Parts: sequence; C-alpha cells; structure tokens
Amino acid sequence: MATARLVLLAGPSGSGKSRLVNAVRCPRVNLDDFYRDEDDPANPRTTTTVGADEAPAVDWDDVGSWDADAALAALVSLCTTGVTEVPTYDISSSRRTGTRTVDLGEARTFVAEGLFAPDLVPAARAAGLEMDAIYLDRPRLQTLLFRFVRDVSEHRKPLPVLLRRGLALFRAEPALRTHALTCGCRPVSMAEAFRVVRGTRL
Repeated sequence: MATARLVLLAGPSGSGKSRLVNAVRCPRVNLDDFYRDEDDPANPRTTTTVGADEAPAVDWDDVGSWDADAALAALVSLCTTGVTEVPTYDISSSRRTGTRTVDLGEARTFVAEGLFAPDLVPAARAAGLEMDAIYLDRPRLQTLLFRFVRDVSEHRKPLPVLLRRGLALFRAEPALRTHALTCGCRPVSMAEAFRVVRGTRL
C-alpha cells in the first residue's frame, strides 16, 4: 500500500523535534498545524479563566484541541500519493490562516512531529502505513529552558500564559512519556533520533 515511509517523531514541547528535522533536511509535516481554531466549540476547556468576565481558556494540551482525523488523512495521503494539503496555523492568534501543499518529490521518507504524535501511532499502524515511531527523550529541565526561550522569542503567547503553561508541561512530562510509550513509541536520545531519520532516507 505505502509508497513512502513515515517517521512519527514524538516528544515534549521544546525537546528539539523541529530542530532535528531541520538539521536532517527531511520532508516534514508539523502536526501542530492541525490544532483547532480557538473558537471551535469542540475544544476542551480548562478551569482557568483569563479574566473575571471571560470563559475558561482552551486546554491546548488536551488532544481534543487537535484534529486527529485530519492529521491521519494527511499522513495516509503522503504515504500513498506523495502529496497532500495541510493547514497553516498561527499559534499567536490560535487559528488556521490557510493551507499549503506538502510534496515529497523523490524523498522516500518523511517525518511528522508534534505534541500529539503518539496518539496517531495506533491508527497509522492500523492504516497499514510503513512507519517508525520514536519519542525524543531529553532531560526535563533542559526541555523546560529550551521551550521557554523558544516561546518568548517567537511571541507565542503573553508571558504569564507561557510561564503557567511551561510549569504545567514540566509537571506533566513523565505522564506524557508514559503515554507515548504506551501508544507504541520507543524512547531515543537526540543522537539516536538523528540516526533513525537519516538511516531511513534515500
């Protein structure tokens, strides 16, 4: 069935997934582009409100804030036809701003990475895709620092939101790792992840 190989790359936000793919220069799908718009009624909500007269904030760390069906359909299309349309998502405004075409060209392997990559592992395997699933395993304090520096430099959210979310992700990271391994990912170091992606490219 498959004509291209998928590497599902998981890991906590800030662990270096995008940096890895950019360094290897492998075709990439950013799974975070499949987040729902902030005003989508399907979004899960936290118990935290931004202001006294405002509704609870969207829980962006809940898989329900993300369109898993659309993400899987895009990966199936890439594996079977070598081309697909994916959304472009603006994190600062929390909404999709358009679409773009991903074309593998002559590439035999591509990487799909994002916070919710582990949740796609069972469905991708059930769909018969040729694939590998890895979890980028790095020290938690290092990931916390890298994530904060990235989010501030990219003006992703107001500083209080970044601080609150960063600490929440730090506390949740052990459970996220357990979830990824339960879904079928295997833990690898950054060096090992480089070898996996490079070793599956033509």
